[in-house]
Amino acid sequence: MRLGVLDIGSNTVHLLLVDAHPGARPVAFASHKRPLSLVQFLDADGNINDAGQHELIEFVLEAWEFAARHKAEDLLAFCTSAIREATNGIEVLARVKHETTVTLQELTGSEEASMTFFAVRRWYGWGAGPILDLDIGGGSFEMAFGQDELPELAVSVPLGASRLTRDWLHNDPPTAKSVKELRKYIRHTLKPVVREFKQLGRANLVAGTSKTFRSLARIAGAAPSGAGPYVKRELHATDLGLWAQRISAMTVEDRLYLPGVSDARAAQILAGALVAEAALEMFEFPSMEICPWALREGLILRRLDQLIFDGPLAPAPHVGLGGAAPVPRRGANTGKAASAAAPIPIPVAGRQAN
Repeated sequence: MRLGVLDIGSNTVHLLLVDAHPGARPVAFASHKRPLSLVQFLDADGNINDAGQHELIEFVLEAWEFAARHKAEDLLAFCTSAIREATNGIEVLARVKHETTVTLQELTGSEEASMTFFAVRRWYGWGAGPILDLDIGGGSFEMAFGQDELPELAVSVPLGASRLTRDWLHNDPPTAKSVKELRKYIRHTLKPVVREFKQLGRANLVAGTSKTFRSLARIAGAAPSGAGPYVKRELHATDLGLWAQRISAMTVEDRLYLPGVSDARAAQILAGALVAEAALEMFEFPSMEICPWALREGLILRRLDQLIFDGPLAPAPHVGLGGAAPVPRRGANTGKAASAAAPIPIPVAGRQAN
């Protein structure tokens, strides 16, 4: 089946289409995405303003058209911290549904961390033993640890790279004082969380599962994305510390010349490096592996498991994505739910925190 995953993140909005069936690995078919930092559209009260909502709705309509054009049979649509933590998040979700017919499933921080861990476990397998997964998003930083498919502990903290850049790093390049204060804040925020994780034991493997970690590894000399997903990529704490220091002295324009750094992430790569550096230091690991699978793959795999255990989906009482369905237009509320599948029940094993 062709399955679509619509991911409304804090840095980008991304539709990924994959060809998959139960028992097989999902193979990417096509994708459609654009940089959209919803955090940058927050007003003084923490609301996503009208301009941000307009951008979001336009992309959801584009994604619907893209999925229908490529004959996707099933669509998972979800959002993470940018909408989850916005003061008017509920209203934004309602407006998206009204104007596009697409229902976005809001993931909690614990669910986000758990589904990312689920993908990491599937990638590395049981032989990896206990895994610690770290994921730096735009609005939040997720951590999860466990020996099974689902983590024993899944935590989300407000240490996203875009958020920290907006709140702490106001100059270009940033002042030494602002970098020092941000380092202190990151460590203060992580200290009680790291203490709780350490009570569970030590991981055999530390995995990094976000674009921020991939970019940092590329800067430090890891293979480019064109080398494929099966090339082992590592990020060492010593390299990370060195590059964090170098990047702190660069302007945003200068950072664009670094390998693996896009226009959308040049401004926030320093904040991401500081979080990554602090995490490896406080968890006392000299290096981490970069995992090519993350949240989207976790949700896809969870959906395939659902099909195995629940059987084929009954015909949906709403618009399908087989190519025959009319595409909704701005402001046209059909009164029907989107073609998105029923919300995925996301189990979170063990302890959790938002």
